[in-house]
Amino acid sequence: MQGFVLCVLVGLAACQTLSYEPTLDPKKTYEFRYEGAINIGSGMPDLAESGVRLTCNAKIVGMSAQMFLLQVSNLAFEEFNGIPGKNTFAASPKLTQRIAAQLSKPLMFEYVKGRVVDIQAPTGVSETVINIVRGILGFLQVTVKTTQKVYELEELSIHGLCKSAYVLEEDEQPSELTVTQVIDISACRQKAELSTGMALAVENELSKQRGPRIVASVEYIYTVKASAGGGLITKARAQEYQYFSPFTIKGGNYKVLATKSIELLKVSDSVGRPAMPEAQRRGNMAYKFGAELRQIPIVMMNLDNPVPRIAEMIKKLAAANIYQVDSTTSENIIEPIQLLRTVTLQDLENLWKQLSGNGEHRRWFLDLIVEVTDERVVKFLLNRFKVGDVSANEAGQTLLMTIHHLTVTSELVEMSKEFLKIPFSKSHPILWNTVVLSYGSLVYKLCAYVQPCAVTAVQPLLDMANDGLLKNNEEVMVAALEALGNAGHPSSVKTILKFLPAFSPKAEDLPTRVASSAVQALRHIAARDPHTVQDIALSLFVTKTLPTEIRIHAAIILFETKPPLALVLTLTSFLLEEKDPQVASFTFSLIRSLSRSHTPENFQLSTACNIAVKILGQKLGRLSFYSSKYLHLDWFSDDLLLGTSTVGYMIKHPNDVMPTAAMINGKFHFIGRILQLLELGVRAEGLKELFSASRSELDNIKVTDYAAIMKILSDMKSLPKNKPLLTTYLRAFGQELFFADLNKDIIQWFIKALSPTAGKESPAWQIIQDLQKGISWHWTKSFLVFETRLIQATTLGLPVEISKYYAIVTVLTANAKAVITPPLKENLGELLSSDITLETDGYAGVTKNHFVFHGVNTEFFQCGTQLKSKTPINMPWKLTLKMNVKQRKFEIDINPCKKATKLFGVNFNVYAVSRNIEEPSLAKMTPMMPNSAVTYLPPQFPKTYEDEFQLTGEGEVYHPQSKVCWEASVYGAAVCVEAAAERTHYLEEYPLYYFLGYTRLAIQLEPVKTKKPVEKIQIKIDGSPKTNIPNLRQIMEMIHRVSKNSSRLFNLSSNSGAAGEAPGQVSASQESVEGTPAPVLTLKALALGQGAKADGYTSALYHLPAGQTDNVELIVSQVGEEDNWKLCGDAHVDKAAESAKMHVRWGAECQSNDVAVLVAKTYQAGTKPAITAKVKWGHLPDSAMQIGESIKEYIPGMCFFMGFGLRHDTNPAHEFSGSVVKKSPGSIGIEVKTPELTVYRQAISLPIDMMDLRSSRNMTETGHYC
Repeated sequence: MQGFVLCVLVGLAACQTLSYEPTLDPKKTYEFRYEGAINIGSGMPDLAESGVRLTCNAKIVGMSAQMFLLQVSNLAFEEFNGIPGKNTFAASPKLTQRIAAQLSKPLMFEYVKGRVVDIQAPTGVSETVINIVRGILGFLQVTVKTTQKVYELEELSIHGLCKSAYVLEEDEQPSELTVTQVIDISACRQKAELSTGMALAVENELSKQRGPRIVASVEYIYTVKASAGGGLITKARAQEYQYFSPFTIKGGNYKVLATKSIELLKVSDSVGRPAMPEAQRRGNMAYKFGAELRQIPIVMMNLDNPVPRIAEMIKKLAAANIYQVDSTTSENIIEPIQLLRTVTLQDLENLWKQLSGNGEHRRWFLDLIVEVTDERVVKFLLNRFKVGDVSANEAGQTLLMTIHHLTVTSELVEMSKEFLKIPFSKSHPILWNTVVLSYGSLVYKLCAYVQPCAVTAVQPLLDMANDGLLKNNEEVMVAALEALGNAGHPSSVKTILKFLPAFSPKAEDLPTRVASSAVQALRHIAARDPHTVQDIALSLFVTKTLPTEIRIHAAIILFETKPPLALVLTLTSFLLEEKDPQVASFTFSLIRSLSRSHTPENFQLSTACNIAVKILGQKLGRLSFYSSKYLHLDWFSDDLLLGTSTVGYMIKHPNDVMPTAAMINGKFHFIGRILQLLELGVRAEGLKELFSASRSELDNIKVTDYAAIMKILSDMKSLPKNKPLLTTYLRAFGQELFFADLNKDIIQWFIKALSPTAGKESPAWQIIQDLQKGISWHWTKSFLVFETRLIQATTLGLPVEISKYYAIVTVLTANAKAVITPPLKENLGELLSSDITLETDGYAGVTKNHFVFHGVNTEFFQCGTQLKSKTPINMPWKLTLKMNVKQRKFEIDINPCKKATKLFGVNFNVYAVSRNIEEPSLAKMTPMMPNSAVTYLPPQFPKTYEDEFQLTGEGEVYHPQSKVCWEASVYGAAVCVEAAAERTHYLEEYPLYYFLGYTRLAIQLEPVKTKKPVEKIQIKIDGSPKTNIPNLRQIMEMIHRVSKNSSRLFNLSSNSGAAGEAPGQVSASQESVEGTPAPVLTLKALALGQGAKADGYTSALYHLPAGQTDNVELIVSQVGEEDNWKLCGDAHVDKAAESAKMHVRWGAECQSNDVAVLVAKTYQAGTKPAITAKVKWGHLPDSAMQIGESIKEYIPGMCFFMGFGLRHDTNPAHEFSGSVVKKSPGSIGIEVKTPELTVYRQAISLPIDMMDLRSSRNMTETGHYC
């Protein structure tokens, strides 16, 4: 009995020494079988996908207590490209050998308490292979805590520092445990992730919160066997999912599925210990980035011997695009860019020496070298600036693109400071501005990635600003402040304050332009340090002694900080007491516009502004439309998580001829970021003063009076020399790329060069002489508009990448030769009375290539999903122009269309792609729907309208196709639109699939058969010198009258009644045009052939003003032997009755068809102003009636989609009517009637409030807006 008890106690003690903590015995050898696979695609049936699979044996041998040797053998690498279930993985023996050659080298790792803490390998092993090793060793990285069955830990894995959720389950087998580990990769605190190209796209956290674009997680399941020495992993598997969508993953997505498994084959005692090989430390288990950024994911090519290949590629591209864009090869610019990223600085210098002697090759090389994106291109450009072997234009363009495409580091910023010191940078004003602005952009990108951002980066710009202030140099101050605005460095605030009147006594005497630049320099700091900028902007706004323009810009900057409700209401209280009508008008319009915003980043701000509008509306709601104004329009879809916004403003006093400043920009909200597109701004204070001083002379100038216009411009001598007439700037992605001043010296130079009295000394004279001899000009521009990449690790150790590339090739070609009769003898003014014949041919076009890649990208292989899009735009020309300016006669001769010419096209498709470096020529690109094919419809002529739509295909893959042609058979040409697409049935389920599949759209000019041979098409325009040309004052009066009449349509204070007669009472004017005054304009478009009578059309326009009415008549006649087709149109505008009538008749002698239109101001319910329009028709062509019937079918669906009501009524036949009623200052009601339907909607909100323009203007001018 005592012996039995002793045995039990010994057994219990033995059980208590069993451990599940994973460990490796240094005296043992472990052999495993490993398999890893990854697939990328939509995950939907019958759609193509791609992937790779890697299998091998892994042997782990102990070398010391914590150091182990990994030996990989029997490696097999396979590729998949096709439809899951129908296609299988295919072996890639050559790539297998290449990867196996590196894995066969000795690989070591340090393993402590279930953690791989260090990996070591020889220098010849690439980082990609080391990451694959991390994927294999990842199965050893697990924490087992037997004291808890469910627990969470933050620990290091191949994905970075992430939280793991563990669940432990006891197996049926004794001493075995199942461990489940789940990692939410999207929530990793320190994620193994690399992002480039998005520094200028502002992150929008609120948009991200509405729906993720990327969701990734991985699940590991281990079987752990306990032993006295520790736990042994006998088998394990992992499954990782990554879902991606450009919209929201709930609306359809592309997925990455990565799986791997490992199984213990045997454990044996080690026989001796292997020698410790030479190796270098390669890091822990976290994925380490290596050559991913050097490898462009949309091309896989051999990188050997790159220099001669780059030169050859550039020469081929230049030759292919020597006259027009070769759309077929335009995407090939990616290949030399890939090779350029592999060469050394000396190689770049050698290429420059080889290619710079040829103008075409030189331009292509400078355009493409900017995509090197690291210190090599910076050093290359510094050499060019120092040697001076590039022009200022070449230097500016290349530097601008280089800086905006650099992968920025602190070292690159330090290196780029030298551009600010090289004398060549100051050789031209625009080049110097480009250098300064580009450096500011570089600092901004650095601060976007490096926090905190050292003040040393922005110090050169701070020194430049201080130096300009010390020397009172306006140009230097403005340039420095604009660059500081690009940089957006928070440490520059103290320097910027020196230029603001409310903060620095020295700034009181600075020009308004300088202070305005200082305020705008805070625009990027507003996002990085909003509280500081809010204090500054509010202080400027409430300082009523400051110029109006400064206070307005302060208001703009204040709202860019997204102020909270308390701050908005503080500003509101000041506005209630504001005495400056311009500040009040502008700020109220800003608040009102933002109150209607729907974009996520303005959600809270729009609420605050809505409250402010209710407080301010009664007092400021009727300020002048002609005053300073701000307008914000936006749209955002919560389903797609994308949107757009447009902002524009104008700073202007109602009495001024033109505004002091104006701006317009656009933004695109996409993938959780705000991409600021183009912004164009103008400041015209000097020009405003000039025109205000010459207003009486301007009123009497005729628009064709060239000499008088030149005289007005020459009167600018009274303006200060250093005051620019006009300042313009251009921003893209929030960065100022260009600004320039149009000052008095430049204008006077142009006056001197273009004056009618200018003689042979004028540059224009020499240009005209060259034009008579014949000139040729050719220009190309090729570049990547953007390259954005997001790279993340997977459990296999392979990088998954989401990349977007947008490449453009632009070509302009022009050849011209002129004959001037009589030739010029004394001055340029002789041109105005000479007969000029200009023969010209040329081409203007651009091809845009857009790629999106989602998949695995390494230097060995690529697999994934790729969208490939090509958009060519072409505009060739060949014509002869004859003109006499004095007689106002112009004639254009055009050759008829002889072959089809594509004017515009869009062609894109989505592919499953597979490429590997050992066999780049065997790359596979399988369309997402590989079994479908589009059969194009042959063109059928002659037809005026063709619309065929087909639905064919198997497996619910749709192939809609259509072709529509509009023929002008008289001229032998037709404009045709072809469209074809392939889509799957899944498009009904998910928005993403609307955009995936084959799509083709083409607009082209095609020849058609004519009754008579056509040798040329002739267009004649006769302005008739006897016709009185209105002067500028008359034109302005007409514009003012139109705007005033428009305002009256919504004038609540007017008491006039409804005006005008019903459309049914409108009858055609019976007055013959014979005997009327000479036409204002005659136009003839004729097809001419040898020995045949001309065919075509001739038209005459008559203007018959009479008191309070304006009458316009148009007669269009077809020219031909038996043709009697005519179009007769007459329009009647009654200024007193505020109505307009138009009647159009066409057909044989204008008798076959007719339409009458009436537009008038009316009142509904006695006081609500409205615009009513009625269209009444008699007889119409059958084709027009068919179109009308087709449109009618879509009305119910469109009403539902747009929120309109619909009812079936019996309305007047042959009549279409509509009315727009002003319901309130910010809303309208719409009602549209057809013979059978009535469509209506009430209270439609408007982006701007309607007001009485006339009375509000008077209110502002008299100062009674309060």
